[in-house]
Amino acid sequence: MRVVVVGGGIGGLALGAGLRGRGFEVSVFDRDTDVTATGGYHITLDDRAQSALAELVEPKIMQRLLASGSALRLRERDAFWDRRGRLLGRGPDLSGSGSVDVDRITLRTLLAEAVGDDLHLGRAVSGVSADGPQVLFSDGAPISADLVVGADGAHSVVARHLAGGPTNRPAGIIGFSGRTLRRDLSQPEQQRLRSRSGTAIAPHGAALYVGFLDPVGNAALDAPELRMSVTTGPTYIWGAMLPESAATGALRTLRGGELQAAILAAFRKRRWAEHTLEVIAKADPQSVAAFRFNAASTRAADLAPWPAGRITALGDAVHATPPTAGMGAGAAIRDAASLVRHLSEDGSTAAVGRFEAEMRQRGSEVLTLAMKTVRWILATDTGFGAAATAAATPVLAAAVRLRR
Repeated sequence: MRVVVVGGGIGGLALGAGLRGRGFEVSVFDRDTDVTATGGYHITLDDRAQSALAELVEPKIMQRLLASGSALRLRERDAFWDRRGRLLGRGPDLSGSGSVDVDRITLRTLLAEAVGDDLHLGRAVSGVSADGPQVLFSDGAPISADLVVGADGAHSVVARHLAGGPTNRPAGIIGFSGRTLRRDLSQPEQQRLRSRSGTAIAPHGAALYVGFLDPVGNAALDAPELRMSVTTGPTYIWGAMLPESAATGALRTLRGGELQAAILAAFRKRRWAEHTLEVIAKADPQSVAAFRFNAASTRAADLAPWPAGRITALGDAVHATPPTAGMGAGAAIRDAASLVRHLSEDGSTAAVGRFEAEMRQRGSEVLTLAMKTVRWILATDTGFGAAATAAATPVLAAAVRLRR
């Protein structure tokens, strides 16, 4: 059975690795020319995602992943702040967590290694045809397969062909991200942020997530000889969020220091305390990027709305998920493991159908979690929501101080 995978992101590479390991004839095509030239900064893999990945790659790759990953169990409890930096609450105890954070580049590099010569870079797919089926390229002859799998993200060519249109829509938020070394922050901010991740949500739809990543000091597996993390010291990976509008949408055209300055100006306009913005101000300007949140329907019945056949899709191509739950990449890996398991049973259209049924439920689960935060952020951008948020946060902050 020959399988052609369109897209060499996390889900596509995981699928390619798993199929190759099970003896399938597989080809993975991606338009990128370099697997390290990827957007995003770090990925959270929970126990389910790690178990799925272990089904797809050799144990040595899992060891190298863990040696390059930052263990959540070694972090302090997450924090919730207001726009002045006042503590409003804490997340659950992480000491029993099996989740790890890993650099996206590291994970993609490991998966590309597992796919080996079956990965073909610099190949842009222009479409698919049910005749064969075939994969069409903008720079060469079409290729036939027994099964075509679209793993080509939220703007998937394959999923659009299957669904007859887009499989997701803008979620109403523009996101901004960057990397800031902990040592570059002032001592007061280092002490406030600490070795934990945290989120601040304020009036008028402004939110800031600050994730702590340290694959060296907080390594999930103490094996320095296997380490290949891009992040080599305590680092904050932050994500700023603003409601989508003509003004915030225009920021997506900016780059580097110009974009960084515009983000700071937008948050200052919303009266954020200057010290809470230091993590943005001290970021590497070249790491700062802007992107739109896209989301599929949270209803399982709306996902993969096509009959099972010899063309299918997985990951964000089906259940595009905002980053607010930290589960999108993990879900794509679980999709890949599910498809490999079902194809290994009989390779039939019925096997594809069983995979798609599982994927619909999985996609609905992660989307529901992610959209709770999106809706919370957007609710603060209403007149009532802004007033309620402004009134509630001082009370919550005072309650935390009293409990201390």
